[in-house]
Amino acid sequence: MANEVKTLNVEGMSCSHCENSVKKAVGALAGVGNVTVDLKAKKVTVEFDPEKVSAEAIKDTIEDQGYDVK
Repeated sequence: MANEVKTLNVEGMSCSHCENSVKKAVGALAGVGNVTVDLKAKKVTVEFDPEKVSAEAIKDTIEDQGYDVK
């Protein structure tokens, strides 16, 4: 099955440390291919295999890092 791409609005990210912690945490999930963080737009775009990881698990992982997913 083809990968899905989902863009999440994430509040609370303000610096490169924030960007790196989100990329590292989400990128470690099985099934996640690519993670892009746009600090100015407050968006995280994730390419993932929906058969291996859910969008909800990605959202929870970002929230576990201390950020709010809107």
